[in-house]
This record gives sequence, C-alpha cells and structure tokens, in this order.
Amino acid sequence: MKITCWSDFACPYCYIGNIRLEKVIKDLNLEEEVEFDFRAFELDRNAPGDVESTTVERFARKYGLSIQDAKKEVDNISRLGIEDGIDFKYESTLYTNTRDAHRLMKLAQSKKDAKLSERLSKLLFDAYFTKNLKLADRQVLFDIACSAGLEKGEIMEVLDSDLFNMEVEKDEGLALSIGIHAVPFYLFDGKYSVPGALSYNDFKNVLSQITSENEVNDDNGGDSCEGGICRF
Repeated sequence: MKITCWSDFACPYCYIGNIRLEKVIKDLNLEEEVEFDFRAFELDRNAPGDVESTTVERFARKYGLSIQDAKKEVDNISRLGIEDGIDFKYESTLYTNTRDAHRLMKLAQSKKDAKLSERLSKLLFDAYFTKNLKLADRQVLFDIACSAGLEKGEIMEVLDSDLFNMEVEKDEGLALSIGIHAVPFYLFDGKYSVPGALSYNDFKNVLSQITSENEVNDDNGGDSCEGGICRF
C-alpha cells in the first residue's frame, strides 16, 4: 500500500495525523506492507528566516481571534498532540521558513531509503513541536539531518545551494493542480484521498477497508481465459 502525504513540518495536524496513522499501521501489522511518499507543502512560502511573532499572536492574526481565544485554540491543539503521546509544545514553537527542511527531505528521498526519509521526517517534526527549534536555522537542520543518517558533505551542499528547490515546487504545484489547499492530505494507493488528521479509529477503518479490497483483488488475480482471449 502506498501512502502519499502532503505536509509541512510547521503544521500541528500533520504531526498528529502522522502519529495516529503510524499507530494504526503498527496495530494492523502493516509495517512491511506500507510505503510512504512524503510530499512538500509549505503553509507559508514567504515565512521569515527568523522568528517575528509568537504562535498565539500569529494564530490570532490569521483567524481573526482575540489573543485569549487564540491561546485557547493553541492549547486545544497541544492537548490533542499530548493525548497521542507527543510532548507537544505548540504555544512555544518558533515559526520560521521551512523550505530548507523540505529540501533536505528531498535529499533523503533521493537515497531511495524509506527508513531514512521516515527518520528525518520524525526528527524535523520533533525538533519543531517538542524541542521548539527554528527550522530555518542552518545548524539546527545540519544536526537533524546528520542524526537521521545523511552525509555531512551532502547536507552542506544542499544548504549552500538551491538544490531540490524544483522538487519542492513540483510537489506543491501537483498539490494545487489536484485541489489540495490544506494539509495534511493523504492519498492511499493513488485513489483514496483523506484530507486532514483523522482519528485513530477513522484511520483504522480506512486502512482496514483498503487492505480488504487489496486482498480480494489478489484473490481474483492470475490468468483468466474466456471468450477466446486470456487476460493477466
């Protein structure tokens, strides 16, 4: 089963959704059956290179809320993350540009090593939401990429250039072309789309249904000869 996921490392629901989905995959014993395809989607391509406002201030401005109401919403999102086992610290996140983080993910994907990409994704989300690090900081990104298993020279080559910019923009262009305007967005086997972070049970129902359908299709496979022709 191939799961294509558009997300941003500064998106709280992307982190929460991925954690829930990961739990379902483990509980259904599908670890060896699932292939993740991480796709870039910057929530704000013009985000600054350094912190210019707090999470609550930005939330209030974006949604037209008072500071008090914005803080309640931010706390509610943090509570969701905590309930899913994440040491979620949304209010104290340091919002900056995520383009370089996405470019490093493209470097990881170029290695054709699924585990490497998964490690880097988890470390980037953890850095932002748990450790509250700036994802536009070169040293932060360098340390994270090294921890994931990327080579130091290749990391610096990406950070010192515009390598993988086109790949990031291609992901975002594809998303917009098929009507994706918010993340997370999951596409299962190229035909079942799921916008947003579903609950654990809803993700479980989706994966169980797809698994059952795939098993039926496998059972109906093989050579089929009738009417003077044979199909595969």
